[in-house]
Amino acid sequence: MRARWFSAALSALTFLFGGTALARGPALVFDPSDGKVLYAEDADDHWHPASLTKIMTAYVTFDAIKSGKLTLEQRIPYSERAQSQPPSKLGLHVGANLTVDQALKALIIKSANDVAVMLAEAIDGSQPEFVARMNRTAQRLGMTRTIFVNPNGLPAPEQVTTARDLAKLARATIKDHPEHLPYWSMFNAKIGKILIGSHNGLLRSFQGADGMKTGFICDSGFNVVASATRDGRQIMAVVLGEATGGQRTIRAASLLEHGFQSYDWKLLFNHTASLDTMPIASDARPVTSVRKTVLSFECGTARRKSPAKKKIIKKKKTRATEASLEQSVGGAEVTTSKVSAGQANAPN
Repeated sequence: MRARWFSAALSALTFLFGGTALARGPALVFDPSDGKVLYAEDADDHWHPASLTKIMTAYVTFDAIKSGKLTLEQRIPYSERAQSQPPSKLGLHVGANLTVDQALKALIIKSANDVAVMLAEAIDGSQPEFVARMNRTAQRLGMTRTIFVNPNGLPAPEQVTTARDLAKLARATIKDHPEHLPYWSMFNAKIGKILIGSHNGLLRSFQGADGMKTGFICDSGFNVVASATRDGRQIMAVVLGEATGGQRTIRAASLLEHGFQSYDWKLLFNHTASLDTMPIASDARPVTSVRKTVLSFECGTARRKSPAKKKIIKKKKTRATEASLEQSVGGAEVTTSKVSAGQANAPN
């Protein structure tokens, strides 16, 4: 047992001082069964939630189903407001409809912005009324530093949250609506003839991964609330502000692994801080944009090769192609009259 505790403690120290803790945005690791915090970094800093907003949209929809206001089989209409939303979306025609079950799959798996509006209008008749319900629900759940202004997470300066508040929302979602957990672990689904797929790479790459939701806008970077279960123990992580989707997956996996490895070590030292009892940081920062550090063509910040580097690569490809052709004809000389520059550099 001592060896196991020592291994977990060593893993925790490696995690903290090995560079992962220096990543860009806020992060939090917690046990959803009791809210115990296993690791926190800038957990009270304001951040744009992006499509993590849709966790609240789903939570409110689950509440409506539980109260009898909606049913999973009920069909809801596709409005002009829904159609006007930018991607990611299903892109249906005005007057089309989906079942609530289909809408939840599109909302959670594909992160469809138009479907978030469909659900908002089905529940409260209008988007503003639904957003007001979202904010009342946030206050009820103790999300004291969160403000919602739309149901899908599209860019809005006033729409902010924190890693701690998102953790509270994620915990409430799985505790209050366990019957709907399968939605969060679906990697793909079919809606009519449309095949939709998840952006959550952890569902395929991390042992025990079972949800929840990703999000991205240029100002927020790549965000995720992630969940995994091993040997009956569930750990959840919140990661905000990564520069790429791949880095988001790597950091979330590292945080979850840290949670599993350090759990017994935390118990040994009676670490009892929870999402509710952890002191609010006095130096919590206002909302920050990471647009300039995000690697995305959409944000105009994807890395491009310099002209000099492109020229070097082009020369290398030409030489390699000529060498390959020379070898293929038994060492015979290959001249530019036989192989044009365009042929030599043609893509494979």
